[in-house]
Amino acid sequence: MKKTKGKESSIAEPARSKCPDNSAFYQQRIPAWAPALTPEPVLCIFFGIGLFCLAVGIAWIISVANVREIKINYSDVCSHCSKLRENSSNYGIECKCVVNFTLQEEIQGDVFMYYGLQNFYQNHRRYGISRYDDQLLGHNVYNKENNSTFNQKCEPFARYPDGTPMAPCGVVANSMFNDSILLYYHPGGSPPAKVPLTRTGNSWWSDKNVKFENPDPKDNLQEAFKGTRPPPYWQKPVYMLDPADPQNNGFKNDDLIIWMRVAAFPSFRKLYRRVSRIGVFVNGLPPGNYSFDISYDFAISRFRGQKRVILSTMSWCGGSNLFLGIAYTATGGVTVLTAFVMLAIHLKLKKKQTYFQQ
Repeated sequence: MKKTKGKESSIAEPARSKCPDNSAFYQQRIPAWAPALTPEPVLCIFFGIGLFCLAVGIAWIISVANVREIKINYSDVCSHCSKLRENSSNYGIECKCVVNFTLQEEIQGDVFMYYGLQNFYQNHRRYGISRYDDQLLGHNVYNKENNSTFNQKCEPFARYPDGTPMAPCGVVANSMFNDSILLYYHPGGSPPAKVPLTRTGNSWWSDKNVKFENPDPKDNLQEAFKGTRPPPYWQKPVYMLDPADPQNNGFKNDDLIIWMRVAAFPSFRKLYRRVSRIGVFVNGLPPGNYSFDISYDFAISRFRGQKRVILSTMSWCGGSNLFLGIAYTATGGVTVLTAFVMLAIHLKLKKKQTYFQQ
C-alpha cells in the first residue's frame, strides 16, 4: 500500500514490464549490411580460396623436399652405457660411445643439430606443472623456510631431506637432457677435425629475456646460488652449465631453457647446437666420414625410450615437416572440387531456367 499525505491509498503500483526497451538496439532495428549472395561471387570466393591453398601447399611440399635431414639412432650403439645408467648409483661413472656415419653429398647452408627422444611424455600434466616460474625469474631461489607454494609447485623435487632447496626445482628440470654430443669430421689422410658448434642463440628470445633470469649478484653466480643444490639427476650445479660464457650460464642457459619448454607429443626433437660456418665448414658440411662422440648420461631404459641425433637444414617454412603442406593441398583440392560441382549445378539450373522462359 502507498501512503499519500498521511492517508492510506488502495491503489497498487503498476508491475514493471519485462519486455525490452522499445529502442532500435533492443528491437534489432539498427541498419545492417546483409549481402545478397549470388552464384558468381560465391564461385569466385571458392575458386580463390582453393587456388590459394593449393599454391601454398604445393610450394610448402617443394620447399620441404629440398630440406636435407639425417637421423642417427644411437640407443643400440650405446647399449652398454644404457645398461650402466639403469642403476642410479653409477651416475658418477663416465661412459662414452662413438657413432660413425658417412655423408655421400655435401649438406649446404646452415646445419642444425637436434636431439630426439621417443616415448618420453613431457605432455603429462603433473610433469608439466612441476616447476616454479618465480624461481626461474631469479626470485625466491633459496626458500629455506617451509614455503607451501614452493613445495606444491616443485614436488617431489623441491628440497632435500635436510631442507636444502633445489635450484632449479621440479620434475621438468630434474629430468633435463644431459648427454654431451660432439661432432667430428674425418677427412681422408688427415687427423679428425672437430666441427665447430654454436651453443647460444638457439632458444626463443621471449623465453631467454622474459621468462628466465639469474638471481643477484649476476656477476657471481656461485655466490648467487649459494645455499642451494642441483636436482638429484644433475652432475653439476646450475652455475656450471656453461662457465665459459656468463651470458649462457645459470637459469639463462640455452640448453636448460629449451628443455623447460615442454613438448606436446611423446616423440619430439629439440634444438641442441648449430654448425658454425667457418673454415672448411663455411658452406655447410662437406661429404665424407663423420662421427658423434657422445658422453652418455641420460637414461632411457626406465621409460623404454629411444635417442637419436638429427642433422637438418632449414627452409622458409621450417624443417622437414610435410603436415601443413599436405593439409593445405588437401584443403585446396577439396575446395576447388566443390567449386566445380557448384558451377556445374549452377549452369544446369541456369540452362533449365532459360529453357522454361522461352
